[in-house]
Amino acid sequence: MKVVSLFTGAGGLDLGFKKAGFNIVWANEYDKTIWSTFEANFPETKLDKRSIVDVPNEDIPEAEGIVGGPPCQSWSEAGAGRGINDKRGQLFYEYIRVLKDKQPLFFLAENVSGILSIRHKEAFTAIIKEFEDAGYHISFDLLNANDYGVPEDRQRVIIVGFHKKKVGFKFEFPKPLDKKLNLKDAIGDLPAPKPALSFNKTNGEELSITNHEYMTGGFSTMYMSRNRVRSWDEPSFTIQAGGRHAPIHPQAPKMLFVEQNKRIFVPGKEDLYRRLSVRECARIQTFPDDFVFKYTNIADGYKMIGNAVPVEFAKHIAKKIKEDLSKL
Repeated sequence: MKVVSLFTGAGGLDLGFKKAGFNIVWANEYDKTIWSTFEANFPETKLDKRSIVDVPNEDIPEAEGIVGGPPCQSWSEAGAGRGINDKRGQLFYEYIRVLKDKQPLFFLAENVSGILSIRHKEAFTAIIKEFEDAGYHISFDLLNANDYGVPEDRQRVIIVGFHKKKVGFKFEFPKPLDKKLNLKDAIGDLPAPKPALSFNKTNGEELSITNHEYMTGGFSTMYMSRNRVRSWDEPSFTIQAGGRHAPIHPQAPKMLFVEQNKRIFVPGKEDLYRRLSVRECARIQTFPDDFVFKYTNIADGYKMIGNAVPVEFAKHIAKKIKEDLSKL
């Protein structure tokens, strides 16, 4: 089955669908810092580099499915939360525009948990109605990637639509897996990484393990307001799109509480507190080691990984979609 990918990013969702047996025939990504990474890892997929706003429907090939996560910053609980009043939030309607025209068998859209908050209820309800009016039975749920083969606590809203006429039934989400992975499962075998070069530039070819380097520099008061360390036997905190907010490696003891919104590193053990490397974050997001992230500024590596849908999470949902559609 052919799939078209919108708001592609580095391709975590795409790789998950590819692993489940789908063929990603066309992808769209406007951020030039991502292009070389996507093209290196998906040489068989045509990458359209225009803003989706400038892509006419006739330039997008026919496919059985459309997948993608419209930009989520405007829905984030940590951000300004402007939602549909933000230009990025309105990109949901570009997704719907393509969907209405192409009428594939199914679609999948992914977004942050904040889209379900009270302040966005009216906008989210309107978006779901738009999907329904486009001709789809809609299923949505707040899922934790840790339930689906990902060593990370990561809650995301997944919306899946099955075409009312061409499919005729609603999608049901796969049941959580019995085994929950942790940090030891993900990164326990990796040796110590290299610190980034000056101004957090990449070590490039000097790395024996691709992308196994970490951002250096101080930690903000916001960062120090919470414990940022998870133990080896726990899943990681959510991998975010900013390197400065990367979790601390589990070799360090948990941060000590001082007072409300203030923690410190354990005195005498400060040298153990380093950010997870780009490759460690990629492992946690279940990207395989042969998936190479290309960047000059190490911050771009963290951004690509943090914005991605975890590969295994995507694969488990994609397999269930494929299984359902095989009944047609």
